[in-house]
Amino acid sequence: MTVTGQGTDAVRILRGLEDGSSSARLRAALAAGTAPDPRFVAELIRRCAIEPEFFVRDMLTWALTRHPVSMTLPALLDEVRSERAQARSQALHTLSKIGDRRAWPAITSALLADADHEVARSAWRAAVVLVAPGEEGVLATELAAQLGRGGRETRLSLSQAMVALGDVIEPVLLAAAKSPDAEVRTHALATQGLLRDPDAGFESAIEEAKRVAVLDGPGQDGR
Repeated sequence: MTVTGQGTDAVRILRGLEDGSSSARLRAALAAGTAPDPRFVAELIRRCAIEPEFFVRDMLTWALTRHPVSMTLPALLDEVRSERAQARSQALHTLSKIGDRRAWPAITSALLADADHEVARSAWRAAVVLVAPGEEGVLATELAAQLGRGGRETRLSLSQAMVALGDVIEPVLLAAAKSPDAEVRTHALATQGLLRDPDAGFESAIEEAKRVAVLDGPGQDGR
């Protein structure tokens, strides 16, 4: 990348973000957040889409949160429509950290049901942070449509997102607990368990939910 008309520190940071060493990229991202500069925003977002290391991505997000929302928000809203899954996922993660509810309209049904599990998980987490007042019930219904999806980590993320919405999720969980699909039923019951006792842990909630799902079967309310 060619950088002209910038100070030595800015040049060093921008070049560091493209370094072949992950530790060098981590240091550059830290520096970009420590001394925010509008010239860093585009490169930080671009790097989020391709950075292979989790800890570097997390530092890139932190650096973006240190910049003015007026500069980061429009670019991140564009990024959630990217064809690259990692770009969508990391942009959603960053939006959840910024926490500006003007981003709520960008959390579409398509993102909440994204075929890529990481994108969907990021969308769920962002949605519960950004949801507009009065829209919690609609969001709960959309999240409930994803019950039974994926493996343990995906299901845990969904349960945690739903529990974060609070009591508004109870009606949709009661309906899902009657599903003829055993996976949906078990996941709904486990989420009910976490809502009642967040300290119980997901594994114990799943085991209890499996027992109840087998004993009650579809058509019961799972209580």
